[in-house]
Amino acid sequence: MTTWLVTGGAGYIGAHVVRALADEGMTPVVVDNLSSGQARFVPDGVAFVQGDILDTGLLTRTLTEHGCAGVVHVAGFKYAGVSVEQPLHTYAQNVTGTGSVLAAMEAAGVSKIVFSSSAAVYGTPDGDLVNEASPKRPESPYGESKLIGEWLINDVVRARPGFQGVSLRYFNVVGSATDEVFDASPHNLFPLVIEALLAGRTPRINGDDYPTPDGTCVRDYVHVGDLAISHAAAAKALDAGEPLRAAYNLGSGDGLSVRQIMDAMARVTGIGFIPELAPRRPGDPARIVATGDAAAADLNWKMRYSVDEMVSSAWSARRAAG
Repeated sequence: MTTWLVTGGAGYIGAHVVRALADEGMTPVVVDNLSSGQARFVPDGVAFVQGDILDTGLLTRTLTEHGCAGVVHVAGFKYAGVSVEQPLHTYAQNVTGTGSVLAAMEAAGVSKIVFSSSAAVYGTPDGDLVNEASPKRPESPYGESKLIGEWLINDVVRARPGFQGVSLRYFNVVGSATDEVFDASPHNLFPLVIEALLAGRTPRINGDDYPTPDGTCVRDYVHVGDLAISHAAAAKALDAGEPLRAAYNLGSGDGLSVRQIMDAMARVTGIGFIPELAPRRPGDPARIVATGDAAAADLNWKMRYSVDEMVSSAWSARRAAG
């Protein structure tokens, strides 16, 4: 049974990854500064170190003291729109932070990393469907920072014999696989809609003049439980020394528009509403849908939830939180 460090393991995605690793018989250890994560998201019995990934010494000590075999690097600043307004903060967290993780791994003799990247590295694609070889043209500091994070890992792979790294690219992560963890982000679509409905406000759509069938942005919406399973599968494959690609898309192969999500929210919650219209957000491409074929072959990737099940699980977890 190997031990893996999960950076950002008290966050919405990271906490699901922690549970998926445990389900695979691995021992997770969490480092999180709680800037957006919540300590209550870390399961009982899982070692939790409160600290920042920019603290290389802390990471080195944690990796060494717990005998970690690898790192699932989830921590980061994840908001594309906000990154346009806060580029320096974004780069510090996502580029300098990833460099700090890699430096700590080198100091501790740890040689395996699964990196939580983003489909934002592609920007607006040329065609309807992106694959791992599609051109990388990020349109926000966030997307740029994730691409640089991938470069850093690939450079270390080339520089250090025996070092293995894999980047997982995905976009809109939704739902919950347990009522113990919910998406508390003030920027993501699902929690924005759910919080508005709980408060008796009308949810809003940012832009309805995109070149898409209904004018609203089209995205991959992937369930966080599915995402966590593939992170754990990547860690397990690296543990076993299996060869993996440098990067995989965790994509649906299909897309849903923001308006379609709004319709599902009304249908599942039973709260009827007509969304308000607001201006576009900076840094939002019209459409990003990715194929997950490679990940399906190597990382147990598949879409296990319908859109209504995604909404229902998110709604249930948020209401359970009180």
